[in-house]
Amino acid sequence: MTQLPYLSLTEGDRDEMLAAIGVSSVDELFRDIPDAMRFRGELDLEPALSEPEIVAHLTELAERNAHTGRELSFLGAGIYDHYVPAFVDAMLARGEFLTAYTPYQPEMSQGVLQAIFEYQTAICELTGMEISNASGYDGPSVTADACYVAKHATGRSKVALCETVNPQVRQVVKTYAPGFGLEVVEVSHRGGVTDPDELRDAARDAACVVFQQPNFFGCLEPAPELAAAANDAGALPIAYVDPLSLGVLEAPGAYGCAIAVGEGQPAGNPMAYGGPHYGFLAVRDDYVRRMPGRIVGETTDLDGQRGFVLTLQTREQHIRREKATHNITTNQTLLALAGLMYLSWLGPQGLREIGETCTALAAHAKERLGLEPAFPDQATFKEFAVRLDRPASDAIRDARAKGVHPGYALGRDYADLDDALLVCLTERRTVADVERLAEALGR
Repeated sequence: MTQLPYLSLTEGDRDEMLAAIGVSSVDELFRDIPDAMRFRGELDLEPALSEPEIVAHLTELAERNAHTGRELSFLGAGIYDHYVPAFVDAMLARGEFLTAYTPYQPEMSQGVLQAIFEYQTAICELTGMEISNASGYDGPSVTADACYVAKHATGRSKVALCETVNPQVRQVVKTYAPGFGLEVVEVSHRGGVTDPDELRDAARDAACVVFQQPNFFGCLEPAPELAAAANDAGALPIAYVDPLSLGVLEAPGAYGCAIAVGEGQPAGNPMAYGGPHYGFLAVRDDYVRRMPGRIVGETTDLDGQRGFVLTLQTREQHIRREKATHNITTNQTLLALAGLMYLSWLGPQGLREIGETCTALAAHAKERLGLEPAFPDQATFKEFAVRLDRPASDAIRDARAKGVHPGYALGRDYADLDDALLVCLTERRTVADVERLAEALGR
């Protein structure tokens, strides 16, 4: 793909454009603006930099950032350092994907439409659901959207939100709730997981319950029991899942969930300092007409050839506002396609192997560190919480001085866990890395 270099605007270019529109100067172009409204002074800006100077300046700023190439990172808590193969970026750099916008004209957009269709198929296979949309902005926003779907489907307005769900997800749901006409109640955890009986009580008269698997503490929830408790109360079970856990854990559709949502970043996206990423949302057929976003469908053209179109669009720009379930302008197609490429590269066996590797490394790290578990006897996937002999934020500060980021301080979100550190092991970490972590934590 040929990329044109940036060419600055010259005085000759400016004069040519002014002549083309029939004015002699920039002042004449703006002559209709009253003089009292025009600024005649000099802007208080630093002198312009040349291209080499601006590159050097931005490079210096970028080097102030901490990243996984500089620090050995055991930080997770919703954004994960999984390996993204080189071919993903190579494919995304192709103009057909990189510059593609919303495919309103199917006759001009078959390639992008097919790619989105394949993405939807992959998400359905991964989650065990029947319909996926074309992606959303991120995991938190699609979770809030799922609650709105549940409100329309059930006629109820209460949301039962498990305390073990990522705090940022919970905050976004609470932020959306007033606009959606939702009441949010939280269900406390018991020893790091949610009690199904307590969830059943909270779900009475609720539109939905939202739980996370694995949860924010890294613990495996009794997901089938939580889904059953929601269904018993007439609420829709919504599972917020890590896509890379689904190579070793059961899919939400297999244990009775109505909706599966999640942050797609672990599958094919870099950490990128927290974003942008993509969210996925998949539902059972019953709720397809209430889904937010767009759905690409398969059809045939006039010649009987296979083709793809935008089958459903629930954005208020396209349908009556009172019928709309979405008001966001577009989806995260480019980032979602990175997820499709990544999942296709892995395949079912590769997905399983990554899950097994993360689980094994986490088990080894638990044993090697020998720290008191924050939630004893709970099974985990790739994250686990340990108790320290001091505030976790202090331990993180000291470890980072040694070039190791040891994890996430749970006290930032849970007042009774100030001494708890959430440690994450992805397939990028090694046994030698665990030794460095142990040394950094004084073990």
